[in-house]
Amino acid sequence: MKLTTAAEMRTIDRVTSERFGVHSLGLMENAGSAVANVARELYPAANRVTIICGKGNNGGDGFVAARKLHQAGKVVEVLLLADPHELKGDAANMFNRLPIRPVVIRSERDLENELSRSLANADIIIDAVLGTGFRAPVTGLVAHAIEALNHPGIPVLSVDIPSGADADSLVVQTGAAIARSDAIVTFTAPRPAHLLGALTRGPIYVAQIGSPDEAVISSLNLLAITALGVAPLLAPRPLDANKGRFGHALIIGGSIGKAGAAAMAGMGALRSGAGLTTIGTTRSVLSTVASFAPELMTEPLAETEAGTISLSALEYERLEKISKGKNVLAIGPGISRDADTAHFVCTAVSKTKLPTVIDADGLNAFEGNLTQLSGRSHPLVLTPHPGEMARLTGLTTEKIQRDRIGVARRCAAERQAIVVLKGWRTIVALPSGQAWINPTGNPGMATGGTGDVLTGMIAGFIAQFPSEIPSAVRAAVFLHGMSGDIAREELGEQALIATDLLKYLPHAMHRARQWAEQKPLLRIA
Repeated sequence: MKLTTAAEMRTIDRVTSERFGVHSLGLMENAGSAVANVARELYPAANRVTIICGKGNNGGDGFVAARKLHQAGKVVEVLLLADPHELKGDAANMFNRLPIRPVVIRSERDLENELSRSLANADIIIDAVLGTGFRAPVTGLVAHAIEALNHPGIPVLSVDIPSGADADSLVVQTGAAIARSDAIVTFTAPRPAHLLGALTRGPIYVAQIGSPDEAVISSLNLLAITALGVAPLLAPRPLDANKGRFGHALIIGGSIGKAGAAAMAGMGALRSGAGLTTIGTTRSVLSTVASFAPELMTEPLAETEAGTISLSALEYERLEKISKGKNVLAIGPGISRDADTAHFVCTAVSKTKLPTVIDADGLNAFEGNLTQLSGRSHPLVLTPHPGEMARLTGLTTEKIQRDRIGVARRCAAERQAIVVLKGWRTIVALPSGQAWINPTGNPGMATGGTGDVLTGMIAGFIAQFPSEIPSAVRAAVFLHGMSGDIAREELGEQALIATDLLKYLPHAMHRARQWAEQKPLLRIA
């Protein structure tokens, strides 16, 4: 799903009306109806609804929502932060269709009295004050209304975006000038702040209100990974399916003390649907890896005195032999930073012709030797966290975090690889410059081993869909985060561990299918 700027969204709305014949009133009617539907879905027990409306089109959406909720039997009160004579165009039209008398707020005193009275009885607040066309600063009645919204206790559903937020911002937004939000309903396509602004900890919905795909044009080259895009890779399998049709992943990693990393990567591949998974690891930890799950196959590799994979593992065409019959290689989980092992990694990556996923110390092996890391001869997927990206690029972690999208794009172009820059809102960047933002995942996943599971999942999806590698990578990233989200719901953030992602991955697949079916109202986070 494309991301657009606020200005581009205004153009999309105008073009939808002028070129495709969808009247702007129809767009507003659909938008307000979507808000009402989400309010009823998220808060079915809420009977009394306070809707705070501004004088622009965001307020017009709120008027429609008020009418729809009133028709559904809710007790609705509309607070208008303007004189009705200030309303224009579609917003004025929808105001005149209100089946209830609104409360008009003309002064701060009116606001203080009426808002406190209304909120004392409200079960839910709908924030329809300012939309994505807003430009700072917030002043006057609107500023005081936002301040009132920021008192916790009553859920707030934001129309388009929390009032006061900058829709085009690429950074986290905080402060008293931005309205609190427990859920967001936006329209047609998200803006950057919806995904990157940390504007809500609740769900974000994108409602399709009538703009055709041809009208949605964006200069950002930035997209959101969604369940709708992932669902085709989760379609039912043919009745005559066999394991050979779903690929064979080879995972190389593990060392003394880090056997679990390779094992978790292997299970990530299997749980993602790979038909077969083999783990190449040192003889010292092979039995430990094999005991992790009976479904995992293993191959012993020569080791150093430190119990890590040795460069001599490449002798006698060993890598070529264990690669036979495999259709993807993942290398790095638990492999260590031993100098001999790093040499093995660099040589193995240069020799293989398989699509290759590199993670953890597999990436660290290329520190200071980045010229060897290229996807020109075979598909390459790099999965650094910010620290590993810092070692690869020579930038500080702080600089990377300030420009995550730009850094990921540049690395992808320079290395001709798909780059998965992990962290909050993981970025998937392609060599073309196209970048995708992942909306799933949570701080509970900041624990050892979750990256190993992701490496295995990426390999598992590539094993099944070798001709759709970018889609396979995005699916793995999305489902990895969603597994973490479900684990958090069940266990909380502090108790979450990496193997919980394996446990909840089937539930994530099921949820992704459900979300994909929720058209024209698509949940993206």
